[in-house]
Amino acid sequence: MPHRLFRLLALIWAGSQWTIGYLVAPVLFMTLDRINAGHVAGRLFYYEAILGCICGILLLTLGNQMVRRGDIAYRRLRWHLLAMLVCTLIGYFALEPLMNVLRSTAEAHGTDVGHSIYAARFGMLHAVSTVFYGLQSVFALILVWRLPMVARHL
Repeated sequence: MPHRLFRLLALIWAGSQWTIGYLVAPVLFMTLDRINAGHVAGRLFYYEAILGCICGILLLTLGNQMVRRGDIAYRRLRWHLLAMLVCTLIGYFALEPLMNVLRSTAEAHGTDVGHSIYAARFGMLHAVSTVFYGLQSVFALILVWRLPMVARHL
């Protein structure tokens, strides 16, 4: 049972990240104006970050318990989980607040951030955030690829 729960949580986290980041967000920007698409995408990425933190903590806890019980298959997976969690924390909870300050400051001056003096800084932070999201996606792919199908004990 813990193996199935682990796989389910890992797939929920990875699948939601890939769906929002590589399907939903691009469609939003193709169909809505940039400002509204950015607001909607921002909310979706917020919920994705919360889901990622919850899944990451649960998966690390579950993985540690299974390793302590002798299931060696989860030993390496914990590093991928930790890397994904760190990417989430940096990408959303460190960089996103900085981008929000720039966005709010530009809006307070009556313009959107893309047409403000903060555009270059916002673009740089957005690019760094995108790199962390991409890294997290790669770690998620490795995690899903290496998920054990059955329990393996020492």
